[in-house]
Amino acid sequence: MSVHCDYFARAQCRSCPSIEQPYNEQLFRKQHALQQLLLPWPALHWLPPIASKPHGFRNKAKMAVGGTVDRPTLGLVALAGGAQDLADCLLYPPELQQAFAPIKRFITAANLTPFDVIKRQGELKFVLLTLAEHSGELMLRLVLRSRESMSRIEKALPVLRAALPALKVVSINLQPLPAALIEGPEEILLSEQHALCMQLNGIPLYLRPQGFFQTNTAVAAALYRQAQRWVTDSQPANVWDLYCGVGGFSLHASNAERKVLGIEISAEAVEAARRSAAEMGESRVQFEARDAGDIRLPTRGAPELVIVNPPRRGIGAALCEQIEGSDTGWLIYSSCNPVTLIADLQRMPSLAPQQAQLLDMFPHTAHSETLVLLKRS
Repeated sequence: MSVHCDYFARAQCRSCPSIEQPYNEQLFRKQHALQQLLLPWPALHWLPPIASKPHGFRNKAKMAVGGTVDRPTLGLVALAGGAQDLADCLLYPPELQQAFAPIKRFITAANLTPFDVIKRQGELKFVLLTLAEHSGELMLRLVLRSRESMSRIEKALPVLRAALPALKVVSINLQPLPAALIEGPEEILLSEQHALCMQLNGIPLYLRPQGFFQTNTAVAAALYRQAQRWVTDSQPANVWDLYCGVGGFSLHASNAERKVLGIEISAEAVEAARRSAAEMGESRVQFEARDAGDIRLPTRGAPELVIVNPPRRGIGAALCEQIEGSDTGWLIYSSCNPVTLIADLQRMPSLAPQQAQLLDMFPHTAHSETLVLLKRS
């Protein structure tokens, strides 16, 4: 069954180019395209793909602010001018959809002028709203051009909190540049609570305002469960989790006998991962704040299993060389870009792909996540 979207039908939004195709056909085409790309490894066994809900699956809304102070819009702002309100977008669950109206009233109450991309005037650029699905709690981030409106925001915030009791984390992100960057480097917290607990498979993962988290909670949980099964089956005594973020793979890989080391360049993400490990009593899981791309794996005595979850650019030639030249027996590669995934696999010929799975994080688009298990041959 396909999803009918009024925004798409009226050509007001093209963010979901495949939304008019039946979802089972979308999933089949993604799986077929991925299998074709991985034909150089004919012995690879494909697990059944993980489907997403076709609507209401996003836990995060990135809404450009348009319109006027009295009638703000949340959705898209065209470079040629004009705004499209997407408050009723089918990708968002009811908890997010119902929060947009109170946020619009808050924008008016705080006299936050929407930023005009043509005139380069105004203050409020984006509203970023995240939902913790297990609890219903929300995190709100306001992307502003300057600090000019901070006092008005703080004054109006209690009314917003009363209208949205689930709102637990609130922050301002400063992005003074006129460029098409959504976020700037400076974050100002306005709430006592500094992180949103995103619980997956019973494991608490803490998302801070500038942190990264998969936008499809249910499919992310399935991703971690499959990696956990592969770790259990291979029974490594020690695991390194590179690009570990807030510790999702690391904490799913842990048990009482296994040593796990998570490495992540973001100090805030590492702090969040340590908080999760402490709450779980996982003393054998350690986290370090350093660049995973710069690690040095020993030729002998390397971790028995390595997990990598890189950004779209992949892990690159240097890290592939480190893994290829080590005695690591197993590799789990989580990829959001099949092109860089294949390039990296070709750089590690001693590690043969054994199993793979497509996880559809992003229905109605060409994007998905791929999880691959490799074993040293």
